[in-house]
Amino acid sequence: MKTVYTIGYEGTDIERFVETLTAVGVEAVADVRAVPLSRKKGFSKNSLRSYLESAGIKYLAMQELGDPKEGREAAKAGDYDRFRTIYSAHIDGPESAAAIEKLATASEEQTVCLLCFERDPRTCHRFIVGERMGAYGYEMMHLFGDDPARYIRNQDKLPKRSSGSA
Repeated sequence: MKTVYTIGYEGTDIERFVETLTAVGVEAVADVRAVPLSRKKGFSKNSLRSYLESAGIKYLAMQELGDPKEGREAAKAGDYDRFRTIYSAHIDGPESAAAIEKLATASEEQTVCLLCFERDPRTCHRFIVGERMGAYGYEMMHLFGDDPARYIRNQDKLPKRSSGSA
């Protein structure tokens, strides 16, 4: 089985974030944010690309895999069932399906990590993107940008969340 990594930058800084990526040998970051801007220093598209490239990591803009506004609003409100319904409908569309195929092809040539904001992958659409990568023979490994030594392989090893959350 091949691995696709996922990471969120919530709770970290750009230096620890890049350190985490380099520690596991990530060669490209697929930015799956619909709006690749951030108030957090170093994480807006252009500055992120610059930091990554200086560490020898490619930046892949994958905005077509971003969560639609309604999905982001549902997640922000803690309605993760509605968020998953909205995002799943979005990602099953032809444009997103083509983007997943493009991502799978890119992942054949280099070690790729899916990037979004949320620290917990269960509350982020990158988890659903990673699930769709399963059709191409990939399993997910979740990285934590605030702890370069911490990672979790597969959903089953994530700690359980209380009801009402993901």
